[in-house]
Amino acid sequence: MYPKSFKKLIDHFSSLPSVGPKMAERLVLYLFKQDKEKLMDFSESLANLKTNLRYCKKCFNISEGDLCEICRSGGRDQKTILVVEEPLDIIAIERVKKYDGLYHVLGGVISPNPKSKNDLKISELEKRVKEGQIEEVILATDPTTEGDATALYAARALKDSGVKITRLARGLSTGGDIEYADEITLGSAILNRK
Repeated sequence: MYPKSFKKLIDHFSSLPSVGPKMAERLVLYLFKQDKEKLMDFSESLANLKTNLRYCKKCFNISEGDLCEICRSGGRDQKTILVVEEPLDIIAIERVKKYDGLYHVLGGVISPNPKSKNDLKISELEKRVKEGQIEEVILATDPTTEGDATALYAARALKDSGVKITRLARGLSTGGDIEYADEITLGSAILNRK
């Protein structure tokens, strides 16, 4: 039905999260209609994804250098760390403009897979808390069973550190993702944490 190269692009796009075959067809057709310069810029950006971007060595956010912009910024509260599951959660929280501290990205949640605990950046969080002058750690995992289990595991790992450990208030819908929460709900959850 389609030329091989067109079909191959559809297959690549449809392998992305939340992109079905019909959406993939629309995306490939849209790209096909673009001028060559725009398409070359897009393909160059895609090709440089793994070359120019990496994880921040301190908080594991996405970065172009060893440290992300937030970790390099001297104007942020250096005594508070907000712990999230993924870098997309940082983007959602930063959009609200109600938090000015540091972050720590766990890289996922505890899942039924017993190895998942070892894949999370919890030991790195413990090290940051011990080495820094951290006064509060805010656990901002998604309000799901896995998110709650991960927050509980992190809280237990930090319980002897002497820092105040808080969790986002339950203004967020259970079973939802932080990255999709509206700004008012997310802002309220940050300000009313307990």
